[in-house]
This record gives sequence, structure tokens and C-alpha cells, in this order.
Amino acid sequence: MSAAMTPASLPAWDLNGWSKHHLGRVEDALSRWVGIEAPAGLGDAMRYAVLDGGKRLRPLLVLAAYEAALSAQSTALDVTQRSGADEAALRAACAVELIHAYSLVHDDMPCMDNDVLRRGKPTVHVQFGEAQALLAGDALQAFAFELLTPDDERIPAAVQAHLCRQLAHAAGSAGMAGGQAIDLASVGLSLTEDQLRQMHRLKTGALLEGSVMMGATCAGAQATARAALQNYGAAVGLAFQVVDDILDVTADSATLGKTAGKDAASDKPTYVSLLGLERAQQYASQLLEQAHAALADSGLPDVRALAALADMVVRRSH
Repeated sequence: MSAAMTPASLPAWDLNGWSKHHLGRVEDALSRWVGIEAPAGLGDAMRYAVLDGGKRLRPLLVLAAYEAALSAQSTALDVTQRSGADEAALRAACAVELIHAYSLVHDDMPCMDNDVLRRGKPTVHVQFGEAQALLAGDALQAFAFELLTPDDERIPAAVQAHLCRQLAHAAGSAGMAGGQAIDLASVGLSLTEDQLRQMHRLKTGALLEGSVMMGATCAGAQATARAALQNYGAAVGLAFQVVDDILDVTADSATLGKTAGKDAASDKPTYVSLLGLERAQQYASQLLEQAHAALADSGLPDVRALAALADMVVRRSH
């Protein structure tokens, strides 16, 4: 165990207050940036896909990891460095949300999951048509990387490049897209637990883990902290999907804001179908313990936000 204070030894943490503050910043930035100059109704579809909905877990993970890593800085940043780091973290938070939103737009389309409900409202292709939905997803993906590369001398070019590489890796064939390909190829098949874990580490876990690591990059985290944060992100990323599988069979569509029971109806392999409900719930708890253990080993002075977000992921009801 490191000398860093554990979440239990720190003062009580107000996750709601912390989240409300940062969500306000993220929502304001997304509202100002997304789809403003897009032509021919494309901006409306982009904004519909992104604004006014979602848990914003990925942006919160970016900002929580950024603050945790920043708390370990032995030398205070000067005003310019700090403002640049803050701006990079906000842009990274918005960029991962744009990648997440684009993936949902495409996943919901008839050629993929063919879903009609997302975040409690009609999916983008239902609202705007398939062609406009496809273009909106494409535009959101491209804009994510534009956000990470502003003409801003406060954010070093090396940091911008590293953030782009992290996000591309998390979203591409080695991450989210690769996991989705495995998912589509696995319909009706019996996967082993290792195969299912690998699919979900890529499909869902990679972008959540990437969010944590992008926050660490913005703060200039050191090697020990980065390794621990990566372990934390991997555990939280997988736990999120395990809980998603559980909620798919225990919650209704109104609670979830999307179609409940879709995985079973589509004959997709899930943790519940493989392990059963009770064992899946136990596995989610084990992953939460792993996430907390990683934070304890990080050496970071204040990891309360990250700890609280891990608790929220596993204990959520939707």
C-alpha cells in the first residue's frame, strides 16, 4: 500500500456537487462547439446526438483523473501552464463524449443494432433519417480530433498529439470498433468467459480506460501513477459493461432510456447469459474492488472523485 491517503481516510466527498460543477462546464462547452457551422441540417443532427442526455461518465473520468494526477505535482504550474492544462482537459472530456455519441448513432442504425430509443428519445436515424445519421456520426468523430488540436500555444503540441493517439487507439480497431466487430460476429455463438471479457474490454472498456489516461496525460502524470490509473480504468471499463448486461435483464426501458432486453432478444452473449445473474453481480463487485485497489496503489494524494465514480458505475440503476 502506498503512502497516499485512501478514499476512506479522506474527508467526505460530495460526488453530486463535484459532478454538477464539471457537467456544467462540459455541457456549456459542447453547446458552444458542436455543430454550430455545419450545413444543410447536419448541425441539428449532431447536436441532437450529443446534447441533453447521457450520464457523461467518460468526460467525468477525464476530469477526475486530471485532478487526481494534478494533485501529485511537486511543483505548482504557473498561470499559463495551468490554464493550458485545464483547457486541454476540458477539450479531452468533450472529445471522448463526441466519440461515444458518434458510436451510439452508428450502433443504433438498422445495419447494426437497429434500435429506436436512446437516452429516452428516438434514435438519430429515426429522427433525421439514416443518411443524415451516418453523416452526423462521421462529423462527430472528426470534430473530436479537431477539438484536441486547437491553435492554442498554452497546450504543447506533444500533448495534443498524445491525446489524439490515445483517443484514436481507444476508438479504433484495437478498441471500440474492434470490440463492436467481435460483438456482431458473436451473435448466436457461445463464447468463453475470456472471449467475452476481451470483447467487452475493447467494445466498452477501451474508451473508458482511454478517458482516464487522457486525463492523466493532461496533468503530466508520472509512470507509477499512470500504471495504476490504467489498471483502474481497465477495471471500471469492464465493470461498466458487466453492470450494463445485468441492467438489460433487471431494468425496464423507461428506466434505462433505451430498449431493455435487447441483448437477449438478439441472442447476444452477455455476462448474465454466460455466468448467471448472481455470478455476474459478484463479478461486478470484484471489479470494483480492483478499481479501488489500483487507486490505493497510485500514490496520488486525492483520488476521491475517481473512487466515487467507480462506486457509481457498479451501483447505478440505469
